[in-house]
This record gives sequence, structure tokens and C-alpha cells, in this order.
Amino acid sequence: MTFPDAATVAAGILQTVPFARTLNISLIDLEPDGVGGVRAIAELPDDPALHNHVGGPHAGALFTLGETASGAVVVATFADQLDRAVPLTVRADISYRRLARGRVRATARLDSAPAQVVSALEMGERPEFTVRVSIGTDATPGLASAEMTVVWTLRPR
Repeated sequence: MTFPDAATVAAGILQTVPFARTLNISLIDLEPDGVGGVRAIAELPDDPALHNHVGGPHAGALFTLGETASGAVVVATFADQLDRAVPLTVRADISYRRLARGRVRATARLDSAPAQVVSALEMGERPEFTVRVSIGTDATPGLASAEMTVVWTLRPR
């Protein structure tokens, strides 16, 4: 796997997903995870325009942050497959654990071996795979405000 540049991945996501731009989400870190995939960290600014009725980020903003971080993992991990397959979210599940305050970060990691996903794609299948996301703040390090699982597919072109 050729590891893509974080700035290129961030620009691609923000170009193709305007809603992430609307929320001012940024991709702040992208690195190999040591097992063939990628770890991505995306950040949502502390903006009162994004707050809910209790003063934390709106649930929809947290969901979008998590999905954006998971998308960065998919794009970076499978960059060399994107000429023949389109990544699509199949389903997502999020559990809101505690109120987030301040700047919020989502850390995402692939839950499958990339080689298995590519192998299924090469066999003509439409593989599904999971990205796990932990969403938290600097105010509560080690305590997730939300946890998310996003199931993705690579749809052959």
C-alpha cells in the first residue's frame, strides 16, 4: 500500500463531502496503524453555532465528525483501489456516552484486514468492512463522549 498524504486525503474529503466543510471539520492526523490500515483523527471546532440545547456539540455534528474520520480511514487505506471502486457508507451506529464540551476529536481505525477487503473486491464482490470511531474531548481524556461503528463498502465502478 502506498500511504497517501494527509493533506491530499483531507482536501479530497472536504471537496466531495460539503457538509464536513460546513461544520468546519478538519483532518488533523493520518498515519499507518501498524496492521496494514490507517488511523485518522478529525476535529470539530468548539462553535456555538454547532451546539445543542445543553451547550455541547449537536448529536448530528458529532455523527458527521465520526463519519468523516471513518471516511478518511477508508480513502487513505484504499486509495489505490479508488479508480475501480467507490467507497460508500452502508450503515452506522453511534452511542452517545457523555456530554462533550469544547473542541472534539474523532479517532478512527479500520476493523478489518485491508488485504481481505481488496481480495473480495478482486473476486468481483462488494466487500463490507467496519471502521470503529472513538469521539472525545481534551476535557475528558480517555473517556469517550461517543462511540461509533461505521460499515463501509467498496462498490465496483
